[in-house]
Amino acid sequence: MRETITFQTQQREALIDITTLVKDVVARSGIQNGVVSVYGQGATGAIMIQENWDESVQTDVVNLLRQLIPQGVWLHDAQDGNGDAHLKSGLVGPSETIPLIDGELGLSTWQNIFFCEFDGPRKERRVVCTVVMDE
Repeated sequence: MRETITFQTQQREALIDITTLVKDVVARSGIQNGVVSVYGQGATGAIMIQENWDESVQTDVVNLLRQLIPQGVWLHDAQDGNGDAHLKSGLVGPSETIPLIDGELGLSTWQNIFFCEFDGPRKERRVVCTVVMDE
């Protein structure tokens, strides 16, 4: 079963919690045991599993990536000013795979699924969720 979730982003760089949206897809699938692949479409966004309790962790992720990959110093910036966003996206990666256990996401207590926005704000971001049943 495959479904695409869409949403807007409000900032240039942010981690957006999409866990509830993914849980809803899993529930609609009816699959109890298997995996869900969460894939962010687009070259300047990414998917990350990260702590959900303390928002400072999400801020720290954005700040670390800003320090490692600063804005405005890359060759691609001559094209459209978002060379850093492409590099951050490539470093974090476009997808995560999460086990499904008895119809629930196999995340720990402190984990959630985040879409990493590196080139917002955007009117539409798309995340493809593919739910596969164990044999």
